[in-house]
Amino acid sequence: MAQQGNKLDRETISCPICLDLLKDPVTTSCGHNYCMNCIKSHWDGEDEKRIHSCPQCRQTFTPRPVLKKNTMLAALVEELKKTGLQAAPADHCYAGPEDVACDVCTGRKLKALKSCLACLASYCEKHLQPHHDAAPLKKHKLVEPSKKLQENICSRHDEVMKIFCRTDQQCICYLCSMDEHKGHDTVSAAAERTERQRELEVSRLNIQQRIQDREKDVKELQQEVEAINGSADKAVEDSEKIFTELIRLMEKRRSDVKQQVRSQQETEVSRVKDLQEKLEQEITELKRKDAELEKLSHTEDHNQFLHNYPSLSRLSQSTDSSSINIRPLRDFEDVTAAVSELRDKLQDVLRDQRTNISLTDTEVHVSLSGPEPEPKTRAEFLKYSRELTLDPNTANTHLLLSEGNRKVSIPPFVVYPQVLSRERLTGRCYWEVERSGGVYVAVAYKNISRAGRSDECGFGLNDKSWMLHCDTDSYYFRYNKVRTPVSGPQSSRVGVYLDHSAGILSFYSVSETMTLLHRVQTTFTQPLYAGLGIHLGSAELCEVK
Repeated sequence: MAQQGNKLDRETISCPICLDLLKDPVTTSCGHNYCMNCIKSHWDGEDEKRIHSCPQCRQTFTPRPVLKKNTMLAALVEELKKTGLQAAPADHCYAGPEDVACDVCTGRKLKALKSCLACLASYCEKHLQPHHDAAPLKKHKLVEPSKKLQENICSRHDEVMKIFCRTDQQCICYLCSMDEHKGHDTVSAAAERTERQRELEVSRLNIQQRIQDREKDVKELQQEVEAINGSADKAVEDSEKIFTELIRLMEKRRSDVKQQVRSQQETEVSRVKDLQEKLEQEITELKRKDAELEKLSHTEDHNQFLHNYPSLSRLSQSTDSSSINIRPLRDFEDVTAAVSELRDKLQDVLRDQRTNISLTDTEVHVSLSGPEPEPKTRAEFLKYSRELTLDPNTANTHLLLSEGNRKVSIPPFVVYPQVLSRERLTGRCYWEVERSGGVYVAVAYKNISRAGRSDECGFGLNDKSWMLHCDTDSYYFRYNKVRTPVSGPQSSRVGVYLDHSAGILSFYSVSETMTLLHRVQTTFTQPLYAGLGIHLGSAELCEVK
C-alpha cells in the first residue's frame, strides 16, 4: 500500500512536460499541473496561433490564461523532497538512438509507447494518456511506435495518405485522387490492406502446406537412404560369406562385386542426399519467408504493409514432388542372388573331375538393373526423358551455343569441337538430339580431358567416352579408338537410352518409329554426362514430351 501511495504522489507532483518534480507549480483551469516555466514555454510556442491549449487534454484557452503559483502543491513538493523522493524515470525509460522518442517530451525524451496515425506523433505513457481519456482522441488509430510516420504524408499536398491507387499501386492523399490520379481505380488504404491481408493468409497457408510436404518428403528420403545403406551392407555381407566358401578361386570376382555394390550405393545415396539437401534448403527458405510474412501481417501501418507486401509475397518455385523417385531396393538383393547362383554353378563344375577349371575363364556378371523391362516403344522411352542443357564451361572455345545452351554449331577447322551437359546422368535416362550435317552423339565421364589435341580429349578415343558418329549418309560407333560400323535408317533425330546401373547404352534412329542403331553392355564406374560434338553441322538437345 505504501508503494502505491508513493506512486500516486510521484504522478501528482511530476510535470507532464519535463517529467521532473514540479518547480513553481501552477494549475490550469482544466485541472492539470505544470512547472511555471514549462507551461509558459509551451504557450509561447502557440502565440502565433493565438490559441493556447493544455498539453495533456488539448483543451483550448482564449485568451491566454494568467497563471498563479499553487502554494499548496508547492508545499507538498517541498515536503516530499525532504523524504528524498525523486520523480525522474529510470534510465531504461529514456529514448536511445534506436528508439522512437516521445514527440511531446522536452529535454531528455522518453521512449514512445504508441504512435498515433491521426496525430502523426509518438507519445510516451504520460503524454499518451489524453488518447485514453478524451473522447475525440479515443477514435484515433494507435500503433506500435514508428519512426516512419512522415512517410504517411503526401509530399506534394502535405495531407495524410489514406487512399490506395490500384492503377498505380501506391498510396495517395484525397487531393491526389482529384488531381493526377483522377479517374484511377482507388480504394481506401484500409480496404486494400484487408484484401492484401487475405492474400497474405492464403500465401502463409500455402507455405505451411509446402513445409509439411517437404518435411514429409525429407523423412521419406532419409528412410530411403537408411534402407539403401542397410540393403547394400547386407548384400556385401552375404557376398563376403559366399566368396569365402569359394576360397581363393573367387577372390578377384568378390572384389568386383563389392566394388559394384559400393559404386551403386554411392550413386544412389548421392542422388538422394542431393535432393534431400535441396528440400532442406527449400524448407529453410520457406520458414524464413513465413516468418517475414508473419511479421508483415502484424504491421499495423497500412502504408508500410502495402510498401513491403509485393516484394515479400513472391514465392520461389517449389521442388516438384514427382522428381522424388523412390527406387526399389531389389537391385542389391539381385547381387546376392546372382552370386549365389554362381556359387551353385561353380560347385557343380568343381564336382565334375573331368572339367579343367581356370579362373581366367570364369566371368562374374552381376546386374543391378531393376525389375522393370527395358523400354520398347518411344512412349515407354519418354517416361525416362531428361531435359538437358549444355555446359559452356566444358565447350570448345570455338563452339557457338544458342537456344538457351541447348544447340551447338561450329565454324570449320576446329580440333575436338565438343561439349558436355550440365546435368549428370545416373539411373535410367533418355534424351534426343536433333542434328544437321555430321555430328557426334556421346556420353562421357566428367573427368575426360578437355584441353589439347591428344586422344584423351576426343569422344570415343579413350575409355572415358562412348560415341556414335552420325554423318549425312552413314553411322559408326567408337569406343577406346575401336571403330564399329553401324547400319540403320537415316534420320535427323537420334535417341539415346542409358541404364547406368545395368551398364546399358543404346542409340536409336527416331522417326515415326524407333530403330536400334547400336547397343553397348558394359560397366559404368562414374556418373555420365551427355556429349555433343560437331563435324560439319549443328546439333540441339530436344525438349521431348
